[in-house]
Amino acid sequence: MQDMLEAASGAPRDASTVVLLRDSPQGLEVFLMKRSGLSDTFGETYVFPGGKLDAHDSHPGALASLNEPAAALAHRLGEPELHPDNAAALYVAALRELFEEAGVLMSPTAHRPAGVSATDWQAWLASPDANLDATALVPWSRWITPKMAALSKKRFDTRFFLALAPADQVASHDNYETTASTWLAPKEALHRYHRGEIEMAPPQIMSLGHLARYTTAAEALAAARAQLPPCICPENFEEDGMVVLSYPGDPRHSVPARALPGPTRMVVRNKRFVPVDGLESLWA
Repeated sequence: MQDMLEAASGAPRDASTVVLLRDSPQGLEVFLMKRSGLSDTFGETYVFPGGKLDAHDSHPGALASLNEPAAALAHRLGEPELHPDNAAALYVAALRELFEEAGVLMSPTAHRPAGVSATDWQAWLASPDANLDATALVPWSRWITPKMAALSKKRFDTRFFLALAPADQVASHDNYETTASTWLAPKEALHRYHRGEIEMAPPQIMSLGHLARYTTAAEALAAARAQLPPCICPENFEEDGMVVLSYPGDPRHSVPARALPGPTRMVVRNKRFVPVDGLESLWA
């Protein structure tokens, strides 16, 4: 338990995550991938496609391939202190990670030139037809790793985007960074976590609880477009012999206003994060 209350190292690194959505006969579904056990961050856990900002994401050629001006993209993120080019690079990172990890290309010209492999992002970006559909990404939330290590001593400042899965593409894991993938209804994913069938980190747990409140992808996307992305930096502490992870709006959190629906804290039981008022409190 004590290692969950130790200070994390360094300033958080910029990162992007894409929460890929689709509608099924059973309702809204979310794409999840299982991280390789060799990963030094969240190994064996189920996550959304994503990763840290790469130096190439800020290259002028990459930024020029976006189909929306950097200033407009920065405005949608709702971070006035963020330079427009840095904001645009976060969109590039999100689109790159989705392409590299899940094989999904968000582009009005979604085809690969001859000789370019399915995961060769830089080769595709260098082609004359490169055109990235930034408008397909809807900023949804911003998660900053706690200053005290809850799961990892590495810190990230991750922008979560919602996106509708293209009907003509098949999302799948890459068998390198990720070893399995699945489409699940948000509640089903949370029930599997609760039964111990899969592992997830708190941002995924809370995000799925949020998505479980919607019945269609269109509802979730419309709600995301109607707000500026909330910033969530969890704060953890020990209480009654347990590690507690609190969110904005919790009496013990430094930010008094709520940022998310659902519970304002989770506790660690048997090395797993669980909401204090039961699983259904995530979406009730």
